[in-house]
Amino acid sequence: MSPEASVALAAVLCAVGGALVPTLVARVPEPAPSPEPEPAGLPKVRYAEVAARPRLAVWTTLVSGLAGALVGHAVGWDAALVGLLPLVPVCVALAVVDLHTRLLPRVVVLPATGVLLVLAVVGAAVSGDPDPLVRAVVGMVAARSFFWVLWFVHSAGMGFGDVRLAALLGLALGHLGWAELVVGTYAGFLLFAVPGLLLAIARRDLGLLRASYPFGPAMIAGALLGVVAGPAVLDGLVGR
Repeated sequence: MSPEASVALAAVLCAVGGALVPTLVARVPEPAPSPEPEPAGLPKVRYAEVAARPRLAVWTTLVSGLAGALVGHAVGWDAALVGLLPLVPVCVALAVVDLHTRLLPRVVVLPATGVLLVLAVVGAAVSGDPDPLVRAVVGMVAARSFFWVLWFVHSAGMGFGDVRLAALLGLALGHLGWAELVVGTYAGFLLFAVPGLLLAIARRDLGLLRASYPFGPAMIAGALLGVVAGPAVLDGLVGR
């Protein structure tokens, strides 16, 4: 089948999944009450409130469809699509939740990681090629370990949900290739830091650099960039 067909199919399937994002968010169990007081100006937002936001389904459908089209274009007709396409709306749901609650629910992240790992094992068994599985496991362990160190050193600036998400994204990126893993992981930091820096410069308020922002959406956007342009970016950086 043509590359255009893979793009169209991926876009449609991910858009359908994106339309279900509010339903997924609404069904996520609320976390146990935290003994710590809520930060000033940040009242607790329930998942059901996030799911009920006006036009949320419209935006998640559009974003998931666009991301799916980009993934379909980058990966083409490859077995990796079996795991990547369902992951797109799941990541959109996680980004939405993190933006509004500063949480990345483990009841979504951990099962998604487990399913993706099982698919990688099955893919290796069917194809007889263990290399993608090895890269996936290495990517998962390396990304989680790196983020765990960041969390351990400065837990005030990073939640443990980011550590779990790093394992999920590292698994998916590593399965595709080393370039996707390296660029997709590093791009998250750039996408997180650069907008805040530009905003602080534009407003001439360096205090904005000390503000707390959710990191999950930047990690997810960076991972998408790694899928779409990882090899090209890495080749350009090393001067191939």
